[in-house]
Amino acid sequence: MHLAYPAVLAVLLFCVGLYGVLARRNAILVLMSVELMLNAVNLNLVAFDVWLRDALHSGQALTLFTIAIAAAEIGIGLAIVLSVYRNRGSSAVDDLRDTAEGPDDDAEDAAEDAAGEEPAPAQKAEATA
Repeated sequence: MHLAYPAVLAVLLFCVGLYGVLARRNAILVLMSVELMLNAVNLNLVAFDVWLRDALHSGQALTLFTIAIAAAEIGIGLAIVLSVYRNRGSSAVDDLRDTAEGPDDDAEDAAEDAAGEEPAPAQKAEATA
């Protein structure tokens, strides 16, 4: 078998994954696109390992590491997405920029703590939950 067939398939998979990462707004679809990109890398590693006839099969060993990293990434990524969805009610990537705190927010929180103001009842309920 020629090396060109799996290489072209890997390039197509990687391009579809890259398009998904850049164009999608749903965080789950972005994670799926990252998985497509990692699978394209895995396909290249195995194809080049077979083509080079490596005695140590280092391409296949690296593929196992990549699969383990992908499993950890998807587990942590889904946990983060579920947490954001529970708090926000949406898993849109564009809305995640609103969750970042700016430098002004930190100064206001520090001023409230220094003044000894009592937090609102809704904030107390969130803090105890």
